[in-house]
Amino acid sequence: MAVITISRQYGSEGDEIAANVCQILGYQSFNKQLMMKVAAEVGLTEGEVVDFTEDQHRVRGFLDRLLGTPPLIMTQSHTWSEVKIIDAVDSIPLVQSIIRAAYKHDNIVIVGRGGQAVLRNDPGVLHVRIEAPLETRVHRVQLREGLTFELARDVVAQRDRAAADYLKRFYSVDWADSLLYHLIINTGRWSIDGASDLIVNAVNQLQPVAALN
Repeated sequence: MAVITISRQYGSEGDEIAANVCQILGYQSFNKQLMMKVAAEVGLTEGEVVDFTEDQHRVRGFLDRLLGTPPLIMTQSHTWSEVKIIDAVDSIPLVQSIIRAAYKHDNIVIVGRGGQAVLRNDPGVLHVRIEAPLETRVHRVQLREGLTFELARDVVAQRDRAAADYLKRFYSVDWADSLLYHLIINTGRWSIDGASDLIVNAVNQLQPVAALN
């Protein structure tokens, strides 16, 4: 049928909506297990796969940029515990190649990871952004993670800043640019089920993916 990319603000319930959409449509989630499967199809080994999610990307500070300090990235290995020093810039082409290979599978939901930028001009893709008012998101994170309001607000700001920096740094796009998306949903006004129904209805209006050679 189609591929769905979901970009979400932290605390907007985007992950829950993505899981719900997968269940309704019978789609696969672009998770670590699927990444490993698709990576093997494009000739990558487990040790080469980096699950570089946008909202866990670390915004590089002044000293990092000055000294060129690469971030610590957890990679998959045969022991599932190997930690390597990987330059984030080097990891992006790997993530892009896996996303593009997954696109050929069809019937997949890709959450984060710059999917809306990688597949921006590809047919048969629905790009969705999940948002909510800041205070709503902070309260959700506060309750879910057992944090004070102030700490929850800091966590939300940090994760949002990381996602925005990821898209700006690696794809030169504004994470919040409405033109990147077909559908923007405010979960301050829509429930998880209601938002899921909106996405399902929208994806059913897409033209099917053209045959890929």
